[in-house]
Amino acid sequence: MRVKTSVASKKRKKRLLKQTKGFWGQRKNVFKRAKETLLRSMAFSYRDRRVKKRTNRALWIIRINAALREEGVTYSKFIHSLKTRNIELDRKVLSELAMNNPEQFKKLIAEVV
Repeated sequence: MRVKTSVASKKRKKRLLKQTKGFWGQRKNVFKRAKETLLRSMAFSYRDRRVKKRTNRALWIIRINAALREEGVTYSKFIHSLKTRNIELDRKVLSELAMNNPEQFKKLIAEVV
């Protein structure tokens, strides 16, 4: 007996079109266009989850550097001083400290440098 695939096919198409909700034009309701766009969007999502980590690290470094420059210290010397004194604060924590608790950050600078 021949197996009919309409149920599975409809389910597959319905699942894919559900994922493309919010896309523009034919990209949300024409199966072929939706499939192409969804594959591409997934590739971008995968790539950008990695890019986000780089971007955030760059932002943290910029914030730390800005706070250090106000105190007349360079970023590289500050990081080197932290490493030599075995102070294990990561850039995310240092950035938060510089933004939200400038007084504490100044004390840390004075202690380290």
